[in-house]
Amino acid sequence: MIKVSKENGIAILTLNRPEKRNAIHPTMVSQIKSALEEISIEKETKALIITGEGNAFCAGADLEYLISLQSNSSIENEKDSETLAEMFLSVYKLPIPTIAAVNGPAIAGGCGLASVCDFVIADTNKAKFGYSEVKIGFIPAIVSIYLIRKIGEGNAKKLLLSGDTIDSKQALDLGLANYLTENVMEEAITFANKLLSNSQISYSLTKQMINNISALSVEDAVNYCINLNTISRAHEDFKERIKKFLNK
Repeated sequence: MIKVSKENGIAILTLNRPEKRNAIHPTMVSQIKSALEEISIEKETKALIITGEGNAFCAGADLEYLISLQSNSSIENEKDSETLAEMFLSVYKLPIPTIAAVNGPAIAGGCGLASVCDFVIADTNKAKFGYSEVKIGFIPAIVSIYLIRKIGEGNAKKLLLSGDTIDSKQALDLGLANYLTENVMEEAITFANKLLSNSQISYSLTKQMINNISALSVEDAVNYCINLNTISRAHEDFKERIKKFLNK
């Protein structure tokens, strides 16, 4: 249900159910989690691109899977939600750059998967974004956490409460997409290589800082950032790069 390729420090994770518009299925979730665990410990992998096979990025939950949920017990539904939440959190916390190359519609959980990535590069003409949960009696519970952080409460309400689907230009205006292009994979790889020229330890610590400080008071955030500064300045990469900078 997924394909993973790796070259020149970049891993490309492709959702591979084009006949189902890459709809999310429990097996796919399990495979994504396993792939992320492997990528997180590989020193040679320095960036991750997530995309979809065919004409869609991800159409949300698989129809047969949705039907099966009706007969689940409360415990089964809780466990299922935990597994899905773990997948989203794994992408969000991955210390390397994560880029969603949105080649087509990204709906519901598929939109959530894009939103947990550091950057969203969307196809100018083909990408669509939307959270359709309210239209079928669901709530966008887990994905809302990341959307609100990404675009703010007011803009999140526009999407989550209306269930509307928006185009790539509207997504860019809201801050859901970062860049538009007519060749998402080419642009994603180029952008990943640009990020790889930066200090990897600095990227990792800065991403960790951004993810964490919004939940802290100003005083706690200051102390937290002092600690991160201390850690970064003790790293060999900092010493080497500052030496090169000063020698210019």
